[in-house]
Amino acid sequence: MKAMVKQIEGCSFIGKGESNHWVPVDSKKEFAGSDAATHPMELVLLALGSCTGCDVVSILEKKKVRLTGFEIHIDAERSETHPKVFTKIHLEFVFFGTGLNPVHLKRAIELSQEKYCPVSAMLKPSVPITTSYRIVDDKHNDQQ
Repeated sequence: MKAMVKQIEGCSFIGKGESNHWVPVDSKKEFAGSDAATHPMELVLLALGSCTGCDVVSILEKKKVRLTGFEIHIDAERSETHPKVFTKIHLEFVFFGTGLNPVHLKRAIELSQEKYCPVSAMLKPSVPITTSYRIVDDKHNDQQ
């Protein structure tokens, strides 16, 4: 797998991987960026969430579980000193639907975290990743 990052100005970059899709990446103005795009450490969290999310959706589809919506809320803490790595990450999986079986949801999360998600597998040796989930029943959710 290959990727490239190209400087636009200061710490503002665009990058693309083998999929050939450009992604803007930036940093705060105080770090020579223009604060106009997602920051690198945010991209790490987005990669983690989208990777495990794709696993969970695929597993649930195979089990014929029908979701009306799905979100992952990610909460991460970083060290106070440089290189300011993540010290812990929590993923809250939020499933929207009616009559969802918690057993299937828990198992999909476990399989993603223990077997399938390469981003989780890369991060776990250096940062604890915890998970939780909640179900929002469409029958009792007037906000959708």
